[in-house]
Amino acid sequence: MRVLVVEDEPLMAQAIRDGLRLEAIAADIAGDGDAALELLSINTYDIAVLDRDIPGPSGDEIAQGIVASRSGMPILMLTAADRLDDKTSGFGIGADDYLTKPFEFHELVLRLRALDRRRVHNRPPVREVAGLRVDPFRREVYRDSVYVALTRKQFAVLEVLVAADGGVVSAEDLLERAWDENADPFTNAVRITISALRKRLGRPWVIATVPGVGYRIETELNADDERGDRE
Repeated sequence: MRVLVVEDEPLMAQAIRDGLRLEAIAADIAGDGDAALELLSINTYDIAVLDRDIPGPSGDEIAQGIVASRSGMPILMLTAADRLDDKTSGFGIGADDYLTKPFEFHELVLRLRALDRRRVHNRPPVREVAGLRVDPFRREVYRDSVYVALTRKQFAVLEVLVAADGGVVSAEDLLERAWDENADPFTNAVRITISALRKRLGRPWVIATVPGVGYRIETELNADDERGDRE
């Protein structure tokens, strides 16, 4: 999952981004409305987290622009405006969720996970495919009922692949969804992460490489299937 966090308080913005990274959620930060609009114009995000009171175009204006674009991007307003009429107007503008400051960070993560689940056609919170059980709320992965310890980045990549339901995901899309704006587009981080993830998940390889296209989850595995060996 990749989110845009629009927050004009630098320390809070950095704390949110660092905390989300620990939860395998990539986050870009915009400190004002103009920066938010620029990032929205060049990147694809799963969710926007908006403070309402920011310099430049307000969080409300950003939200109205997202709604007008018909992108379907969920909006979570994270703001100090905590009166009932503030919340009413926020939902009226187009917010899908509303969390007031101060807040518990774990609650923010839970709300983001819930919004992401609803965004993709109410997909179940726990995904099961090809002997894998992926629980994004607990950040746990099991292979044939055996727990598999993954790094945060490995988990983020696996989550994107599993959500594709056997479809091919390009390296560019993985970089877009599992890394943030600081990622080098010419990096080999995706290939390295996929290779390490395969080894963690064990044989038969559950992640197949589609040469020149990308990667996908093997929904039907054969114990002698070595197609996933290719990088």
